[in-house]
Amino acid sequence: MGSQECLELLRGVRDCAFATIDRNGLPAVRIIDVMLVEEGRLFFCTARGKDFYAELLANSAVAVTGLNDKWQTVRLMGRAERLADAEQHTMIDRIFEENPLMNEVYPGETRYILEAFVIAEGSIEFFDLGKSPICRESLALGKAPVTEKGFFITEACIGCGTCASLCPQQCIEDGGSLSAPFFQKIPDKTGNSGRNERNRGMILHFLHDGKL
Repeated sequence: MGSQECLELLRGVRDCAFATIDRNGLPAVRIIDVMLVEEGRLFFCTARGKDFYAELLANSAVAVTGLNDKWQTVRLMGRAERLADAEQHTMIDRIFEENPLMNEVYPGETRYILEAFVIAEGSIEFFDLGKSPICRESLALGKAPVTEKGFFITEACIGCGTCASLCPQQCIEDGGSLSAPFFQKIPDKTGNSGRNERNRGMILHFLHDGKL
Protein backbone atom coordinates (compact mmCIF):
# COMPACT_ATOMS: atom_id res chain seq x y z
CA MET A 1 0.00 0.00 0.00
CA GLY A 2 1.52 3.31 -1.10
CA SER A 3 0.77 6.83 0.10
CA GLN A 4 -1.35 7.64 -2.97
CA GLU A 5 -3.38 4.47 -2.43
CA CYS A 6 -3.91 5.47 1.20
CA LEU A 7 -5.21 8.87 0.11
CA GLU A 8 -7.51 7.16 -2.38
CA LEU A 9 -8.82 4.95 0.41
CA LEU A 10 -9.75 8.09 2.36
CA ARG A 11 -11.41 9.49 -0.76
CA GLY A 12 -13.33 6.23 -1.14
CA VAL A 13 -14.54 6.47 2.45
CA ARG A 14 -15.19 10.17 1.79
CA ASP A 15 -16.80 11.02 5.15
CA CYS A 16 -13.73 10.97 7.37
CA ALA A 17 -12.95 12.12 10.90
CA PHE A 18 -10.86 15.31 10.94
CA ALA A 19 -9.21 16.30 14.23
CA THR A 20 -7.97 19.82 14.98
CA ILE A 21 -7.07 21.87 18.06
CA ASP A 22 -9.73 24.32 19.29
CA ARG A 23 -9.28 27.78 20.79
CA ASN A 24 -8.90 26.26 24.27
CA GLY A 25 -6.16 23.88 23.18
CA LEU A 26 -8.49 20.88 23.27
CA PRO A 27 -8.98 18.29 20.50
CA ALA A 28 -11.98 18.83 18.22
CA VAL A 29 -13.24 16.16 15.82
CA ARG A 30 -15.89 16.33 13.12
CA ILE A 31 -16.82 14.43 9.96
CA ILE A 32 -15.56 16.19 6.83
CA ASP A 33 -15.77 15.10 3.19
CA VAL A 34 -12.54 14.29 1.37
CA MET A 35 -13.35 16.13 -1.86
CA LEU A 36 -10.44 15.36 -4.13
CA VAL A 37 -7.20 13.38 -4.18
CA GLU A 38 -4.56 13.86 -6.84
CA GLU A 39 -0.78 13.78 -7.20
CA GLY A 40 -0.17 12.89 -3.56
CA ARG A 41 -2.38 15.65 -2.18
CA LEU A 42 -5.71 15.58 -0.34
CA PHE A 43 -8.19 18.43 -0.77
CA PHE A 44 -11.19 19.39 1.34
CA CYS A 45 -13.17 22.54 1.97
CA THR A 46 -15.10 24.31 4.68
CA ALA A 47 -17.10 27.50 5.04
CA ARG A 48 -15.73 30.77 6.32
CA GLY A 49 -17.10 31.52 9.77
CA LYS A 50 -17.19 27.92 10.98
CA ASP A 51 -15.16 26.87 14.02
CA PHE A 52 -13.37 24.32 11.85
CA TYR A 53 -12.21 27.09 9.50
CA ALA A 54 -10.95 29.25 12.37
CA GLU A 55 -9.12 26.31 13.96
CA LEU A 56 -7.31 25.50 10.72
CA LEU A 57 -6.14 29.09 10.33
CA ALA A 58 -4.98 29.28 13.95
CA ASN A 59 -3.21 25.89 13.91
CA SER A 60 -2.87 23.97 10.65
CA ALA A 61 -2.06 20.64 12.36
CA VAL A 62 -4.72 18.09 11.47
CA ALA A 63 -5.28 14.35 11.73
CA VAL A 64 -7.58 12.48 9.34
CA THR A 65 -8.89 8.95 9.86
CA GLY A 66 -11.12 6.75 7.73
CA LEU A 67 -12.23 3.09 7.86
CA ASN A 68 -13.63 1.25 4.83
CA ASP A 69 -15.91 -1.78 4.64
CA LYS A 70 -12.89 -4.11 4.35
CA TRP A 71 -11.67 -3.11 7.83
CA GLN A 72 -8.80 -1.16 6.32
CA THR A 73 -8.02 2.12 8.01
CA VAL A 74 -5.75 5.05 7.19
CA ARG A 75 -4.57 7.71 9.61
CA LEU A 76 -3.03 10.81 8.04
CA MET A 77 -1.29 13.41 10.20
CA GLY A 78 -0.04 16.61 8.62
CA ARG A 79 -0.77 20.28 8.06
CA ALA A 80 -3.76 21.62 6.16
CA GLU A 81 -2.80 24.69 4.16
CA ARG A 82 -5.37 27.12 2.79
CA LEU A 83 -4.99 27.57 -0.97
CA ALA A 84 -3.97 31.02 -2.20
CA ASP A 85 -6.76 33.49 -2.99
CA ALA A 86 -6.02 33.26 -6.72
CA GLU A 87 -6.62 29.49 -6.65
CA GLN A 88 -9.73 29.39 -4.50
CA HIS A 89 -12.54 29.79 -7.06
CA THR A 90 -10.89 27.44 -9.54
CA MET A 91 -10.47 24.73 -6.91
CA ILE A 92 -13.99 25.17 -5.51
CA ASP A 93 -15.37 24.80 -9.05
CA ARG A 94 -13.25 21.67 -9.51
CA ILE A 95 -14.51 20.25 -6.21
CA PHE A 96 -18.12 20.81 -7.29
CA GLU A 97 -17.43 19.09 -10.63
CA GLU A 98 -16.06 16.05 -8.81
CA ASN A 99 -18.81 16.12 -6.17
CA PRO A 100 -22.03 17.22 -7.96
CA LEU A 101 -24.22 16.69 -4.88
CA MET A 102 -22.53 19.75 -3.41
CA ASN A 103 -24.66 21.84 -5.78
CA GLU A 104 -27.74 20.90 -3.77
CA VAL A 105 -26.18 22.14 -0.54
CA TYR A 106 -24.54 25.27 -1.96
CA PRO A 107 -26.47 26.27 -5.13
CA GLY A 108 -25.14 28.86 -7.53
CA GLU A 109 -22.74 31.47 -6.25
CA THR A 110 -23.23 30.39 -2.63
CA ARG A 111 -20.48 27.81 -3.23
CA TYR A 112 -17.92 30.55 -2.85
CA ILE A 113 -18.53 30.83 0.87
CA LEU A 114 -16.40 27.69 0.92
CA GLU A 115 -12.62 27.74 0.90
CA ALA A 116 -10.31 24.93 -0.15
CA PHE A 117 -7.49 23.42 1.90
CA VAL A 118 -4.82 20.89 0.96
CA ILE A 119 -2.72 18.39 2.88
CA ALA A 120 0.46 17.78 0.88
CA GLU A 121 2.92 16.56 3.52
CA GLY A 122 2.62 14.37 6.58
CA SER A 123 2.83 10.87 7.97
CA ILE A 124 0.49 8.01 7.18
CA GLU A 125 -0.34 4.81 9.02
CA PHE A 126 -2.17 2.02 7.22
CA PHE A 127 -3.83 -0.85 9.06
CA ASP A 128 -5.55 -3.87 7.52
CA LEU A 129 -7.56 -5.42 10.33
CA GLY A 130 -9.24 -7.82 7.90
CA LYS A 131 -6.08 -9.91 7.58
CA SER A 132 -4.52 -12.42 9.90
CA PRO A 133 -1.92 -11.49 10.93
CA ILE A 134 -2.87 -7.82 10.96
CA CYS A 135 -0.98 -5.65 8.47
CA ARG A 136 0.49 -2.30 9.55
CA GLU A 137 2.58 0.09 7.47
CA SER A 138 4.14 3.49 8.14
CA LEU A 139 4.40 5.80 5.14
CA ALA A 140 5.33 9.37 4.29
CA LEU A 141 3.31 11.92 2.34
CA GLY A 142 5.30 14.42 0.29
CA LYS A 143 8.75 15.21 1.65
CA ALA A 144 7.95 14.26 5.24
CA PRO A 145 10.17 11.52 6.74
CA VAL A 146 8.84 8.03 7.38
CA THR A 147 8.32 7.41 11.09
CA GLU A 148 8.35 3.69 11.80
CA LYS A 149 6.05 2.69 14.64
CA GLY A 150 5.49 -0.54 16.50
CA PHE A 151 7.70 -2.74 18.67
CA PHE A 152 11.14 -4.00 17.72
CA ILE A 153 13.49 -6.72 18.98
CA THR A 154 16.84 -5.23 20.01
CA GLU A 155 20.21 -6.51 21.20
CA ALA A 156 18.72 -6.70 24.72
CA CYS A 157 17.01 -9.93 23.64
CA ILE A 158 18.25 -12.94 25.67
CA GLY A 159 16.46 -15.56 23.55
CA CYS A 160 14.02 -16.70 26.27
CA GLY A 161 11.13 -17.09 23.81
CA THR A 162 8.60 -15.20 25.93
CA CYS A 163 7.73 -12.78 23.15
CA ALA A 164 7.21 -15.55 20.57
CA SER A 165 4.87 -17.43 22.89
CA LEU A 166 2.80 -14.35 23.72
CA CYS A 167 2.68 -12.52 20.38
CA PRO A 168 -1.02 -12.53 19.38
CA GLN A 169 -0.13 -12.25 15.69
CA GLN A 170 2.54 -15.01 15.72
CA CYS A 171 5.04 -12.81 13.90
CA ILE A 172 8.21 -13.73 15.84
CA GLU A 173 10.42 -16.73 15.14
CA ASP A 174 13.44 -18.36 16.80
CA GLY A 175 16.90 -17.24 15.72
CA GLY A 176 17.70 -20.92 15.21
CA SER A 177 21.03 -21.54 16.97
CA LEU A 178 22.87 -21.08 20.25
CA SER A 179 25.37 -18.81 18.50
CA ALA A 180 22.51 -16.58 17.34
CA PRO A 181 19.94 -16.86 20.12
CA PHE A 182 18.09 -13.65 19.31
CA PHE A 183 14.51 -14.11 18.27
CA GLN A 184 13.85 -12.55 14.89
CA LYS A 185 11.02 -10.83 13.08
CA ILE A 186 9.66 -12.99 10.29
CA PRO A 187 11.75 -11.83 7.30
CA ASP A 188 10.27 -9.69 4.57
CA LYS A 189 10.05 -11.55 1.27
CA THR A 190 11.32 -8.44 -0.49
CA GLY A 191 14.68 -8.89 1.26
CA ASN A 192 14.46 -5.99 3.69
CA SER A 193 16.02 -7.47 6.81
CA GLY A 194 13.91 -7.14 9.91
CA ARG A 195 10.69 -6.23 8.12
CA ASN A 196 7.61 -8.43 8.05
CA GLU A 197 5.77 -8.22 4.74
CA ARG A 198 2.51 -9.48 6.24
CA ASN A 199 2.67 -7.60 9.49
CA ARG A 200 4.99 -4.60 9.43
CA GLY A 201 5.53 -3.02 12.80
CA MET A 202 3.49 -5.50 14.85
CA ILE A 203 6.58 -6.87 16.59
CA LEU A 204 6.73 -7.31 20.35
CA HIS A 205 9.92 -6.53 22.21
CA PHE A 206 10.39 -8.16 25.62
CA LEU A 207 13.42 -7.38 27.74
CA HIS A 208 14.79 -9.90 30.24
CA ASP A 209 12.62 -8.43 33.04
CA GLY A 210 9.47 -8.85 30.98
CA LYS A 211 8.86 -5.16 30.39
CA LEU A 212 8.29 -3.57 26.98
